[in-house]
Amino acid sequence: MTLSEIIPDARNLSAADKLRLIRILADEVDPEPDIAPLQHGRTYTLATPTFEPGAAEALMRELQAGSPG
Repeated sequence: MTLSEIIPDARNLSAADKLRLIRILADEVDPEPDIAPLQHGRTYTLATPTFEPGAAEALMRELQAGSPG
């Protein structure tokens, strides 16, 4: 079976089944056990950059200085 034969059927799947298909294919491509997929409904902590005090004000001054008018 070719990809062009599979795509129309895959497009007709429900959203949940499409996600299941993605997971199945991803597991077959990279079966590395120590990389866990994201789980629906779970909360994940993401690191965000910490800015130096006054950085926002300095950026705003530069933006205003560079804008016409």
